[in-house]
Amino acid sequence: MQAQTKIKSHTSPIVQLNQEKGIKAFIKKCRSQKALLFMTLPFVIWVFIFKYFPVWGWSMAFQDFKPARPFSEQEWVGFKHFIFLFTDDRFLGVLRNTLAQSIINLVLGFVTAIGLALLINELTNLKFKKVVQTISYLPHFLSWVVAAALVSSVLSIDGIVNEILMGLNIIDKEILWLGKGEYFWGILGASEVWKNVGWNTIIYLAAISMIDQEQYEAAKIDGASRLQRIRYITLPGMKQVIVILLIMNIGYIIEAGFEAQYLLGNGQNIEFSENIDVFVINYGISMFNFSLATAAGVFKTVISLIFLMAANSFSKKMGQGGLY
Repeated sequence: MQAQTKIKSHTSPIVQLNQEKGIKAFIKKCRSQKALLFMTLPFVIWVFIFKYFPVWGWSMAFQDFKPARPFSEQEWVGFKHFIFLFTDDRFLGVLRNTLAQSIINLVLGFVTAIGLALLINELTNLKFKKVVQTISYLPHFLSWVVAAALVSSVLSIDGIVNEILMGLNIIDKEILWLGKGEYFWGILGASEVWKNVGWNTIIYLAAISMIDQEQYEAAKIDGASRLQRIRYITLPGMKQVIVILLIMNIGYIIEAGFEAQYLLGNGQNIEFSENIDVFVINYGISMFNFSLATAAGVFKTVISLIFLMAANSFSKKMGQGGLY
């Protein structure tokens, strides 16, 4: 005990001195960058108001919330709504749909965005390169209302997809694609790729532009082919960006989206199209069961946080860096 006390007495002044130096350095840096701090202040306030302050509403998940009652008169029911979610067969099916849709969107989104970025980077004709980029970006700026209408038209009985497949003798009669639930996940994944692949390439093209061009010149001198330059220079140069984006997207694995599923879904494919967000609208907000809707939202947030922290920890253990 005496030895431990002596060690503490010797080390505590050093620790305290380092802490004081750290505080002084932090204050000095804040003073030197006060203009930047004032610029970020509105965004910090926005984040607090719209991201942290609403967390108070999570209390509704533990109540039979009635909008007309004051907070002090609400009936507290504990984990009743969470128990209902985890024991309800429909919600378990909805959770399956959410995970399946998210994983399909994640895999297709990453593969297609990275692939398109590599192809665009290899184009040497600048005018053609700009045309390709512009065309690939355009669908991103369409609202899902317009995009869903286009997808529904293309996949209708007399749509172009049925016309092409019947012209090639691949199918014998028209198929109502959105009327068959087993096709919905593939349709959703293809629609997400068509709408967002161009926009998702922007950050990868930015990462490629940061790679030292002398590496490519040296590789050409050594006789490396295009595929070899992509494999040994471009992809390693993009690796850190890919890892960070993958971690962030894994954190949203339970967030499959809402608009596309709601607009493309119908009574015939609801078994495969209904995800957690659509479930919350149909059985929470539409039926004024705000407590159930809040419980589902809390569940999504907790699971997203767990996935994010697990992905970040795994990435750091593999030596690839992380978000923090």
